[in-house]
Amino acid sequence: MPQTTSAKKALRQNKRRRSANLAKMRVIKETVKNYKKSPNKELLSSAYKKIDKAAKANILTRNKAARLKSGLAKLGAKK
Repeated sequence: MPQTTSAKKALRQNKRRRSANLAKMRVIKETVKNYKKSPNKELLSSAYKKIDKAAKANILTRNKAARLKSGLAKLGAKK
């Protein structure tokens, strides 16, 4: 457990940020799953938007975001 005041505050911030990041990742995964079930332009656009925002906020790395978007595009092209 943290001892100093600043370490305690850092722990609180980490917990808060982690829960927010996990919630955002959950939304991304749900959107991708919905798109995989029934690919259409609206869901693809929504998934791209969420992935790009997560990459911009460093929740996802740029390369992972690119991989996800590429996979979605290939899936849409198949069907």
